[in-house]
Amino acid sequence: MEQPSSPVDKQPRYIQVNSTLEFTRLVCALERAPRVSFLHDHDGRKILSVQMDVLKEKPIVYFTPLDHNGHYLRYGLTGGKEESEIVDSTSDSSKLYSPIVRIKSLPKTLKPGNGTLDRYQPIELEDMSSLAKLTWGFEEIPFPLFLFPHNDKWLLGVFMNFNEEGTSYFCHVLLDKDPEKPFLKFSTSNVIEPVFVDNPSEHGYSYIKIIKLKDTHPLVDYAHLQN
Repeated sequence: MEQPSSPVDKQPRYIQVNSTLEFTRLVCALERAPRVSFLHDHDGRKILSVQMDVLKEKPIVYFTPLDHNGHYLRYGLTGGKEESEIVDSTSDSSKLYSPIVRIKSLPKTLKPGNGTLDRYQPIELEDMSSLAKLTWGFEEIPFPLFLFPHNDKWLLGVFMNFNEEGTSYFCHVLLDKDPEKPFLKFSTSNVIEPVFVDNPSEHGYSYIKIIKLKDTHPLVDYAHLQN
């Protein structure tokens, strides 16, 4: 007798970024309007979270543990260096703010699922210029790049699909080491190779923010990485 197939798990997958600063950059930096951050319980602790993607109807949520209570995540640049802080007001107009919305109890549809067999299919790109071009043109604000280790390399890339019902892909480049810079600077008016920089302040260039994860991304099909 044929066994009934198990129901498709459409519950969210929660993936931790490397720090509160990485999360603040994700929701604030280079955004036309900062994204809302959600505060709720996860695995017995308070976290800040934001949904960034859907993989076969499964929400992909990125999070960071909550440092301390407050009403806003504040992001800015001081002396060319990023700063992130949880504050109670938006009094400093030179900074960007992500409002923190407190969820008392998550509905079942937002609680983490048991896993999924669906994976992002990896596509390795030839160079950083190709990666920069790929993230541009879908919207005025380019998608963030995600950075994480795998074996002895670092993968830097963008998650995307070309139609809502089809396969989702991780288009990436392989790096020998962590670039330790939060932005990729590139130009659409000349052939200068993109470079990693500390801030997006130099005029005449385009920028893409980089978000470093705490661990290797759990939903990439690493078995199909190109050699």
